[in-house]
Amino acid sequence: MHVPENRFKRGLKEGRLQLGLWSSLAQSLSVEILAHAGFDWLLLDTEHAPNELPMVVAQLQAAQGGSAHPIVRPPWNDTVVLKRYLDAGVQSFLIPFVQSATEAARAVAATRYPPRGVRGFASASRASGYGRMREYFQSCEREICVLVQIENRAGLDALEEIAAVEGIDGIFIGPGDLSADMGHLGEPAHPEVCAAIEGALSRIKASGSVAGILTGRPDLVERYIALGCLFVAVGSDVGILASGADRLVAQYQKPV
Repeated sequence: MHVPENRFKRGLKEGRLQLGLWSSLAQSLSVEILAHAGFDWLLLDTEHAPNELPMVVAQLQAAQGGSAHPIVRPPWNDTVVLKRYLDAGVQSFLIPFVQSATEAARAVAATRYPPRGVRGFASASRASGYGRMREYFQSCEREICVLVQIENRAGLDALEEIAAVEGIDGIFIGPGDLSADMGHLGEPAHPEVCAAIEGALSRIKASGSVAGILTGRPDLVERYIALGCLFVAVGSDVGILASGADRLVAQYQKPV
């Protein structure tokens, strides 16, 4: 057995656009359906979804064999939490609410064994094929992807310093929390928010890092890709289910 190749990380390094979808339903069956739909990546959310580690393990298993590489967003930038997800076999993370280079470096350190980091050692975890991957401890780092999420003006102010942290593979702009921090709660497409996002994307590209974002608006998807976004979530499982159900009801509902 060998450490699985991180196709998503490889795609970013090669400059290939990676289209993704947000998954908040916290269900292995929905993940199995979506992982085989043709997306490049699937975000398994544990920050704003009722998702826990055993459920995520089932979702990782459901995603195997699909085109979509699973990325986990932990509830917080917590070394102990990241250790548990690493041992469960997660290779890619989106770390929420990073505001400084120090916080970014802490996230990276959590994914590295000593002396390069502080990850705890487990001899027979799921990540190492239950101990069958003899080279796991020497080679796992090259397949681990650390993305950090900037969600407020403090993070934007420190963007270049965050991008310069060794081991940061990409920077994701969170439109929802950023809009709230800018005084436009619930308006991620507000002109001032969009202007801040566009400026951030340009700065990320200039720093030599890669940028990511989530938006369900096709016009903004095209705009952000044109500005250099390499990993873009174009919708969510909750949105697909809710909007599809609403359309179906409207199609057959008789007018009152």
